[in-house]
Amino acid sequence: MTAIGGAILGTMSLATPLVLAALGETVVQRAGVVNVGLEGMILTGAFVAFVGTEMSVRLHWHLVGYGPNPYVGLIAAALAGVLLAVVFAVFVVKLSANQVVVGVALNLMALGLTGTLLRLLPRAAGGFLNTQALPQVFYSLTILTPMAFLAVPAVWWWLFRTRRGLELRACGEQPVAAESAGVPVLRRRTAAILFGGAMAGLAGGFLSVGDVPTFQEGMSSGRGFIALAIVTSGRWNPWGCLVAALLFGFADRLQIQGQALGIHLPHDLLLAAPYVATLLILAFGTGWSQSPAALGRPYRRA
Repeated sequence: MTAIGGAILGTMSLATPLVLAALGETVVQRAGVVNVGLEGMILTGAFVAFVGTEMSVRLHWHLVGYGPNPYVGLIAAALAGVLLAVVFAVFVVKLSANQVVVGVALNLMALGLTGTLLRLLPRAAGGFLNTQALPQVFYSLTILTPMAFLAVPAVWWWLFRTRRGLELRACGEQPVAAESAGVPVLRRRTAAILFGGAMAGLAGGFLSVGDVPTFQEGMSSGRGFIALAIVTSGRWNPWGCLVAALLFGFADRLQIQGQALGIHLPHDLLLAAPYVATLLILAFGTGWSQSPAALGRPYRRA
């Protein structure tokens, strides 16, 4: 494969978890909720995907002649994301708690819990934890990459071309008017949060069984916050999120390629390149964007 082809595939792979998380968060924010706990959901999804893949052997759900089943890990990761989303929804939707505070608490809980449980897992030779990775369907790409990219038009069509999507967007713009028109705002917001949790869990699963078949403490590496920035810079539109995610993936690929080529720049500066790119995307990509009118505001049924 040529260097250009490798760079394109590498960019798509690095953008995959961001596309998944950002699509879910786009739906959540369109409903009027900001899920700052996205980082914790991704991290939990990565850990549960790793553990679920290893547990598939004991549960006899492994693939014959293949070993641990990473698809079981992905399903477990999505369910873990939904479980955390349920906790988030109870506080944010039912109890009308501050969305940012609940999200931060969720992140701290996920970081502490996964780190503690990681230390309880038996170590392999050399102290490393490895598991079975998803099979590659095209060179270095797994099934999650085409799924993530195909989900972009699907989510866009649902949001902007269906009645349910219109009702969801109304919940994020004018929830009082939507409720008056017969739209169950709290139910729609809860469903959106659960969908966002499942997508965040899958994004985490990609990190531990799709990209690198292992789990490390804090391996989400800020991707949840990057996904939040992508949603904003993508103007709450799935296509805009895809473009922003690809730009971050390209910047991430550049820092990896730069290290491989021995570019004479400080190592920390190369590592910071994708995060600097995210700041630039956020700074210059939101000039004409307008968030949903009721974004971040709790809603109580009258």
